[in-house]
Amino acid sequence: MANGFAEAGLDASDVAVLNTCTVTAAADAEVRQVIRRIHRANPRCKILVTGCYAQRAPDELAELPGVTWVIGNSHKYALVNILTGDTGSGSGAENTRIPLGRESIEEPLPDSETPPAEPLVLVGEIGDTFHYAPVFADDRTRPTLKVQDGCNARCSFCVIPFVRGESRSMNPDKVISQVRELERSGYQEIVLSGINLGSYGRDLGRHINFLGLVERILSETGIPRVRISSIEPMDVSRELIDLVATEPRMAQHFHVPLQSGSNRILRLMNRRYWTSQYADRILAVRERMPNCGIGADVMAGFPGETDADHAESLRFIESLPFTYLHIFPYSARPGPAAAARPEQVDGRR
Repeated sequence: MANGFAEAGLDASDVAVLNTCTVTAAADAEVRQVIRRIHRANPRCKILVTGCYAQRAPDELAELPGVTWVIGNSHKYALVNILTGDTGSGSGAENTRIPLGRESIEEPLPDSETPPAEPLVLVGEIGDTFHYAPVFADDRTRPTLKVQDGCNARCSFCVIPFVRGESRSMNPDKVISQVRELERSGYQEIVLSGINLGSYGRDLGRHINFLGLVERILSETGIPRVRISSIEPMDVSRELIDLVATEPRMAQHFHVPLQSGSNRILRLMNRRYWTSQYADRILAVRERMPNCGIGADVMAGFPGETDADHAESLRFIESLPFTYLHIFPYSARPGPAAAARPEQVDGRR
């Protein structure tokens, strides 16, 4: 909206932008359904598809009716330039040059009147630079500030490293600047988010980690409340627990992905902890903060999971003081190792 665009109803829209997820087959199906619904309602609307599904399967999306652009995460930072044709090398759609890390791709952009015969597809290798999008004031009461992207963990079920690239972090000075901007806009709470939030800073070559970033936010800004979105169990340190427990401006909330309560399945998933380590951290949180909200992600039906594994997982979950759970079935994704395992589980579990 800050670049001259305005929201419009579906019937009146010139362009629709879809930021997609591809974590599950159901997410992919929903994207395709939305694209078809937009095209039926407004055949003149040009559809730009971006995000993880666009990065993973651009040709699949380009075949759908109404799709004019397919822009992967590799080029997501250039969306505004792509839509306006302002790419810094001439005017309009002529002689367009869009930088991609150490490389560039040259393509003519479609003009505003005539849809192209084929959609423009821009997908390439994801670089090691953190591209941040400024957070603008809107109607949300609790904006999310993404300070980290990508993941190096390579869990055997997860497609994220294939579509998001390796872990990379926002410069801490830029984080402070963004938080101050949100504070000036009147927000009372922010949510710090990332694909693997606890890995923040490991790529920056300086002595800062996620705990240090949170401490800087608390000391260098006046934002009234800071919330942590989701953080891996081995990154829930005693120091982080102490900070959340003792700092009045920290929301007492931890969302800690579990995935399975069976050590055998955790090993097959390439998760980097045992159930005993996970339990130690959850119990430490509850001991320090009796009223803390504690949530977890749990996956059912991972390839090779037996009834005994499933029952073991249920017993483990029941033994811990969770406030809520996000439970979802395993969904095979192209790329991760688990998709090739022969012991695929019946989806009825």
